[in-house]
Amino acid sequence: MTQDTVTARDLARSLPGIARRLPAIIKGLYYFSVGDKKKELTLGTLVENNARRYPDRPAIKYEDREINYADFNAWANRIAQYLRGQGLKKGDAIAVFLENRPELLAVVTGAAKIGVACAMLNTSQKGRVLEHSINLVKPRMVVVGEELIESFEAVRKDIKVDHANPFQFLADTNTLNIFGDAPEGYVNMAEKVAAHNSTNPTVTNPPRMGDTAIYLYTSGTTGLPKAAPGSHQKFVRAYGGFGLMSVGMKPEDVLYCTLPLYHGTALVICWGSALAGGASIALRRKFSASQFWNDVRKFQATTFGYVGELCRYLLNQPPSDQDRNHTLTKMLGNGLRPSIWKEFKERFGIETVVEFYASSEGNVGFSNFFNIDNTVGFSTAPYKLVKFHEGTRDPVRNEKGFLEEVKKGEPGLLLGEITRKWMFEGYTQKEATEKSIIRDGFKKGDQWFNTGDVLREIGFGHLQFVDRMGDTFRWKGENVSTTEVENIIDGSGMVEEAIVYGIEVPNTNGKAGMVTLVPQDNFEIQALFGYLNDNLPPYAIPVFIRVTDAIEKTGTFKYRKVDIQKRGYALDNDTDDVFVWLPKTDGYTLLTPELVKDIDAGKVQF
Repeated sequence: MTQDTVTARDLARSLPGIARRLPAIIKGLYYFSVGDKKKELTLGTLVENNARRYPDRPAIKYEDREINYADFNAWANRIAQYLRGQGLKKGDAIAVFLENRPELLAVVTGAAKIGVACAMLNTSQKGRVLEHSINLVKPRMVVVGEELIESFEAVRKDIKVDHANPFQFLADTNTLNIFGDAPEGYVNMAEKVAAHNSTNPTVTNPPRMGDTAIYLYTSGTTGLPKAAPGSHQKFVRAYGGFGLMSVGMKPEDVLYCTLPLYHGTALVICWGSALAGGASIALRRKFSASQFWNDVRKFQATTFGYVGELCRYLLNQPPSDQDRNHTLTKMLGNGLRPSIWKEFKERFGIETVVEFYASSEGNVGFSNFFNIDNTVGFSTAPYKLVKFHEGTRDPVRNEKGFLEEVKKGEPGLLLGEITRKWMFEGYTQKEATEKSIIRDGFKKGDQWFNTGDVLREIGFGHLQFVDRMGDTFRWKGENVSTTEVENIIDGSGMVEEAIVYGIEVPNTNGKAGMVTLVPQDNFEIQALFGYLNDNLPPYAIPVFIRVTDAIEKTGTFKYRKVDIQKRGYALDNDTDDVFVWLPKTDGYTLLTPELVKDIDAGKVQF
């Protein structure tokens, strides 16, 4: 079990770094703390400020292109003028269906300047899910990249839009100079935009900090996405809290981002941080472990954004004498497992890990401000860690009907208090918003956002991530944390990646543990059993193991856990081997169709 402790000595070690960043911290504190939702401080003004201060500094690096802040701002202005000329106004929304390239950032900025919100569509979506996501926000237009035209064409007839020219096309090229040819039924947006002027637009009813700038999509309990509005304040807080206070970005910095820009970590946190320093954001269309360090050297990146398993993929690359031949010193993201944290820093020579905790829709966030290992850091937002019912998102209420906090060091369900300063912006669907709010938690009239995540305090207000709620299961009368088992498996040195979950088994109580894993060359099933037996209590040792060549993930490097869980121990793939730990045995047995039948019939007494 990973139970680190933050001490006064840890904080003291970080003081020299804090002192060096002090001017940026003071400036960042201002932006992070601005509470006036009516203030004309928006994504558009942040870009305009950089165009004024750093006109010749590169704003975006992409492939062999560089776009400086003056040119990027002018480009966004032309987009703003075009959208306004098409009758779009403050409060309207457009959907953006583009892969990572400069056009996406230009469209988002241009729209933001006139108060139009951009719904950031997941580029891996297709069919009914894509149709649902677009119609959810009722956009006036949809901006479609040539690279995604096939997916959009399949749903175009089902999209509900209220505009004479709803479908805008951007060729998969440098549309600043080459317009390309738009397919029938689409407007060639780049060609139309080029005809407009490049001055900052003057707006009679300007966007303000509390207005919606973007919509980000989160997983829905029904399997269909939910749209969470994100205000300009989210960018302003990321600008101050991450870009200045935590990372200390400067004009000479370059933040390399391979994460998809439809994800809040990339669009809000990474880009917001780059904007804060007048720094560059270097984009790649999609993450590549084999090309990662070549890109870092090419762009001279000093910082990179990470999420999920990206760091593991880099560690799984063969060691090289070039592992430290790069300019990276900082990394910003979430989901770095404690089991690989120090190994990653040491192998690649990374000095600063700004791990954070946040969610697209949430009102509470944490940041590893002091650069301490294995923590998401601390928060200035009001929050509580409370007792909860195992395997659910539900907090426990006492005999008086109120919630109870856990003791320091104990895992607790994280709740963020909803106040005027720390608003919960919710979802476009009111029922989904209401489900995430807990009322009368500690006193009558209070309101709390239920994150659905379990964390623990490890000292000096620092928290450590424990589990996603629902990622625990009960077996043999004991609660098993999937994250804890995954961390143990990580330490075996025999596995490239692993995902742990509980599955239903006939004639048993609770759920049996199962792991789907990708083996390393030195993998040996009985050796893994011996290691697990040495490091886990018997109830936490996975009963089933699926050995496979690859584990399917989403575009944001998250596992498709529900799909994996549904497969269970089925022998439905000729390339997979599935093993079972049978009762009264000292190792794993290869599953056969006959053995599966016995288990399905409840004949095996686990």
